[in-house]
Amino acid sequence: MKVEALIFNLIAVFCVVAAVIYGVWSQEPIGTTALVLSAGLTSLIGGFLWFVSRRIDARPEDRKDAEIADGAGELGFFSPGSYWPFGLALSAGLMGLALAFWYPWLIILAGIALLLTIGGLLFEYYVGQNAHG
Repeated sequence: MKVEALIFNLIAVFCVVAAVIYGVWSQEPIGTTALVLSAGLTSLIGGFLWFVSRRIDARPEDRKDAEIADGAGELGFFSPGSYWPFGLALSAGLMGLALAFWYPWLIILAGIALLLTIGGLLFEYYVGQNAHG
């Protein structure tokens, strides 16, 4: 995770430098604001990855003396088939339409649909016939 943290933090530094140069050169506030917000978001991700990397064991990607074989083995559990991502995509699309046309009743409906599908995706293997344990 240290490599990923470094990448995101370097992007954040680039965005700050670009924001300063762009802001001074163009005197245009919208682009400068976008660059500053981009720097903030990438530093947020970089800070989170750095925070997590301090609490986990070093991965092969983080060690300079690692061999390719060090990365072999099981990577984790991946769902073989799930319908929840399809429902989540439909809910997100509905939310996009609701926000684009600004229908408050549809925003509420899409928000409920998003919460239900996110919950279904998160808890798919904790309840029902697919429960592990």
